[in-house]
Amino acid sequence: MSAHAPTMTIRHSPHFDARPEGESISLLVIHNISLPAGHFTLQPEQSYVDALFMGTLDCNADPSFNDLRGMRVSAHCVIWRDGRIFNYVPFDKRAWHAGKSDFNGRERCNDFAIGIELEGTDNLPYTEQQYRSLIQLTDFLLQQHPAITSERIVGHCDIAPGRKTDPGIAFDWKRYQRAIKEFSL
Repeated sequence: MSAHAPTMTIRHSPHFDARPEGESISLLVIHNISLPAGHFTLQPEQSYVDALFMGTLDCNADPSFNDLRGMRVSAHCVIWRDGRIFNYVPFDKRAWHAGKSDFNGRERCNDFAIGIELEGTDNLPYTEQQYRSLIQLTDFLLQQHPAITSERIVGHCDIAPGRKTDPGIAFDWKRYQRAIKEFSL
């Protein structure tokens, strides 16, 4: 693998802020998202997920969106089913993806984490294109942020247990971890 950034479409989410002064990036959090749940898009720029992260979601568009009213969330990137990567928040800024969270006794994971969303659900397999893009993006991020080690790559479920379940049972952690080990040798 190379240290080059993967190709990404830049989107400018308004939902971010500065990390605390002196904070280093040391955690990578894998999530999943689909809106409505289980519905995927062929046109990410026109998707409900994109609208959520851009602050333009019409919460009247689907009854399941009622809980999203007033919510201001983002992730650094979304990897769509076709493998395209949208970058919503610059990596050096704090995206609002983890919510109430804890990693090894340290709260507020957004302060020191990068959040990557996979378009998907807990129970449906992710695509080959998504794994390829995730592995390429992870390689790039590990080279840019050496404090992120393989032990510091977690699912949302790991930092918010009981509250979150993503990336879910469908995510192939063994495959992903094998790929990480290959390029970290």
